[in-house]
Amino acid sequence: MKNSNTILIALLLFCLACKEQPSNTAESSLVENHERKAEQLHKIPILNFATFHFGSTSDAMSTEFDEHSEKNRKEAHEIAKKLSEFKPTVILVELIPERNEKLLSQYGKYLSNPKMDFKSPSEVELLAYELGRISGVKRIYGIDHKMEYNYRIGSEIINQVDSVWYNKYYQNIPSFYPNINFNEESLSLLDRLKTTNRSEYLDLLIAINADMLTHAGSENGFEGADEASKFYQRNLRMYSNLNRIELNEDDRVFILMGGAHTAFFRDFINRSPKYKMVDTFEYLN
Repeated sequence: MKNSNTILIALLLFCLACKEQPSNTAESSLVENHERKAEQLHKIPILNFATFHFGSTSDAMSTEFDEHSEKNRKEAHEIAKKLSEFKPTVILVELIPERNEKLLSQYGKYLSNPKMDFKSPSEVELLAYELGRISGVKRIYGIDHKMEYNYRIGSEIINQVDSVWYNKYYQNIPSFYPNINFNEESLSLLDRLKTTNRSEYLDLLIAINADMLTHAGSENGFEGADEASKFYQRNLRMYSNLNRIELNEDDRVFILMGGAHTAFFRDFINRSPKYKMVDTFEYLN
């Protein structure tokens, strides 16, 4: 009798194992399908390049730069040559989309005459145009979105949130970033742009332009945080303008913007299921 029970139990276990097998097979097949789809998903590469503004600017941080200097123009063109190794097919710059027609027209003139003079050349004329010319880029767009915000709010109100820390930070910003060379005027243009594209420097730009404003406000108000949110909103809208551009899996996108915008885009792109960030420093050596 015991032998019969043992045989019966063994048969039941065998049957259960047989029933479970199709389920395991189906699960394995599902995993394999997901893996194949992941391999087939081709993210669009983006070289997200930070610059200071070559011309005049109202930004919180500015850098002295003679945009009319022949030496600076040559340095900018040398950097464009390095960046051309990325082989971009589309260039995006910090101009509003409403100026795209004028932008494309001027870019076309530059392609016909690279020695043309500009009244007030910026990084767009000195760097983006030359990069596009070398790389054979036909598509160039502006993705900026203008929104006013007051990054000086903390010095214009009676700060009752955290005035001690707010003042400590803004009175001696370099002390919080000992690894950054703030003596930029002593550097070549290439070395300045290497500094501007470092992750620590990009973090600094978000802090200065937005996050540190959350330390400022009235007793029951959020004046600093509200101003910071406007800057976040501006960058999200700029990112939305990027998403309006028609791109395909064969495109390679070069974005040239002021460093604070590059910093926000770095975070957006790193989380994106559509885009992938390439290492800027692969093209700056």
